[in-house]
Amino acid sequence: MQYLPQDDPVVAELIQREETRIENTLDLIAAENHSPLSVAEALGSIFNTKTIEGYPGKRFHAGCENADEVENLAIERAKELFGAEYVNVQPHSGTSSNLAVYFSVLKPGDRILAMSLPHGGHLSHGHQASITSKCFNFKHYTVNTETELLDYDQIREMALEFKPNMIVAGASAYPRLIDYQAMSEVAKEVGAYLLADVAHLGGLVAAGVIPSPVPHCDFVTFTCYKTMMGGRGGVILSREKYGAKLNRAIFPGCQGTSAVNMIAAKAVIFKLALEPEFKAIQQKTIENAHSLASELEKRGFRLVTGGTDNHQVIIDVTQKGVSGAKAEKVMESVGLIANRNMIPADADKKGSISGIRLGTAGITVRKMAEPEMAGIAALIDDTLKADGNREELDKVAERVLDLAGRFPVYK
Repeated sequence: MQYLPQDDPVVAELIQREETRIENTLDLIAAENHSPLSVAEALGSIFNTKTIEGYPGKRFHAGCENADEVENLAIERAKELFGAEYVNVQPHSGTSSNLAVYFSVLKPGDRILAMSLPHGGHLSHGHQASITSKCFNFKHYTVNTETELLDYDQIREMALEFKPNMIVAGASAYPRLIDYQAMSEVAKEVGAYLLADVAHLGGLVAAGVIPSPVPHCDFVTFTCYKTMMGGRGGVILSREKYGAKLNRAIFPGCQGTSAVNMIAAKAVIFKLALEPEFKAIQQKTIENAHSLASELEKRGFRLVTGGTDNHQVIIDVTQKGVSGAKAEKVMESVGLIANRNMIPADADKKGSISGIRLGTAGITVRKMAEPEMAGIAALIDDTLKADGNREELDKVAERVLDLAGRFPVYK
């Protein structure tokens, strides 16, 4: 940092402290990752000062020739990466992307069938706390209470009864693959649009290490800062016939000016995602998740759904005698950064959060592998077994610091 320490030393210090925190802890949050520094440079670039409204070649401000070129570049790279007919790279977030999809082809009050939040869905899938529930009539499908897996026959029955205008296939806390072809068949049977929200899975899809929803869905949304390894912001993929409606739904429908620096960062990560190293990282992310899940199971943790097919491992910590909130707090105290998460068993227990959601994307970028997954499982287990004993927790914290130091993020 050249200028910030002079202009605002307080903020400069906070940024330096955050860098130290990242280096000295293990990021196990499934919704986070460590971006290449080239992405950070794009985010902090002079593009941050440019105001754009509209689309390349049809802006409402002058001086957009470079902004047009970088947006077109991001679009073309995303099309190549995902095999999509249409791409919009302007959304500020995943929720903005979902809102734009809803409003592009639906009217307020239309029916949407989506996944229940406690069973793995997302707030923007019609949760009562989200504006989406105030605009549309949502009904929610759940997982099977015994297997904790999606039941496609149940989803079909609900769709036949509810007759939704749109079905959302996607989750924020579901460690298994979703059968997009099965969901597509249900959507076609009831005449509904199909949206796949792969916010968490974007990088895995881009690398081709899990099946892509693009061939089966009318719309696909994702964010760039999770497995995708990029900066902030959302992306919409769709069939070309919906392009004009989606463009209007983003601007002027849901957003004004878009962040050109974020669009530039998206262009950078889409280029990097076309390279072999990116695919290797994504494949290793899944392998590490399998390994971490296996090691945790050996230590007596119950895995939600019994395992994982992606980057997520969700554990029920109540069998260890703690709540999700307590587990999150004590893990953070030793440098294990994760988040508490509702699991299907919490659906009928108001205020109950029994799970911890873990992700392997960030630790994989640090070049950790199977031996480190066994070590991390031991660290989690020892942290929860310490039962608040500060002396024991300090010993775990030293082991976390040592592991983090051997696998630096940026140093």
